[in-house]
Amino acid sequence: MRRLLNTLFVLSDDTYLALENENVVIYRQEEVLGRVPLLGLENILYFGFRGASPALMGECAKRQIGLCFLRQNGRFLARVCGASQGNVLLRKKQYRVSDDEAESCRIARNFIVGKIYNSRAVLERAKRDHPMSVDVEALEEVSRELHSSMREARQAEQLEDLRGVEGNAARLYFSVFGELILQNKEDFPFYGRWKRPPIGRVNAAISFVYTMLAHDCASALESVGLDAYVGFLHRDRPGRESLALDLMEELRAVYADRFVLTLINNRVLKPKDFDERENGVVWLSEDGRKAVVAAWQERKRDTMSHPYLGEKIYWGLVPYVQALLLARHLRGDLEEYPAFLWK
Repeated sequence: MRRLLNTLFVLSDDTYLALENENVVIYRQEEVLGRVPLLGLENILYFGFRGASPALMGECAKRQIGLCFLRQNGRFLARVCGASQGNVLLRKKQYRVSDDEAESCRIARNFIVGKIYNSRAVLERAKRDHPMSVDVEALEEVSRELHSSMREARQAEQLEDLRGVEGNAARLYFSVFGELILQNKEDFPFYGRWKRPPIGRVNAAISFVYTMLAHDCASALESVGLDAYVGFLHRDRPGRESLALDLMEELRAVYADRFVLTLINNRVLKPKDFDERENGVVWLSEDGRKAVVAAWQERKRDTMSHPYLGEKIYWGLVPYVQALLLARHLRGDLEEYPAFLWK
């Protein structure tokens, strides 16, 4: 088991990180805001612009602590990693599969089937739990189309075809996503998914949470000996953790999107938690990021029954379990990668 609260989030943008006696020291100018022991830490997420000392970066690399630098809006910049560890045979197998488009498509199909299945499950849950508050007919229509998309994804033989199915399914899902916002609709209108840059408060929150989920997936993959930068659906691109993006596909709707909906519907997020520009671009403010991160850590403590293992685990362990199952498939221990299918 892994500790779920072993990630340090530094959210103030004018802070500087340094190393002192095996502690991360957080400075604002000359003032010490806090000290956190490196012992027990696995990741540090830094949302600032002043940076970190070379001594701290070196110690994090030595201890295999992921030090991730992000912009204040949550956009990934860089990640400090130590020497690659793990089974070299596993990584060589991963690279061979990634170079074979047919083999890559065979694994990527399960990521996308899982994504569409879970997107549909979110809509079905909304129909069942809130029939008087949502447009049931619209959700049913999209649910039927997503069911057809799943069949198409299972039959896809080329990555390009699979991407087309995934893109159409995502468009369908987000066309009714606004129906799932049950409270504060006037403050949180949703007219479609806008990614880079995010347009509207809902998109700003989703993008920020996706960044945190991608980091968790990258850490999980590295922890089981896989290379987070070499993917199957997402192809190689310098600086992009392609396999982490693959792994998070099936978790977007049930883990990240439902989490954002909870923050909005429970009024955890408010309009004052966002910085809005004249061109319509919206980012979470520092207070907004703090609220989201605090709730994200609480979410990781929630338990659920893993659909494949049949055991109760913390939500925060789901990326690690899926990474382990993927590694077992690549080693030949599992005939097929079992996607996370939420029930």
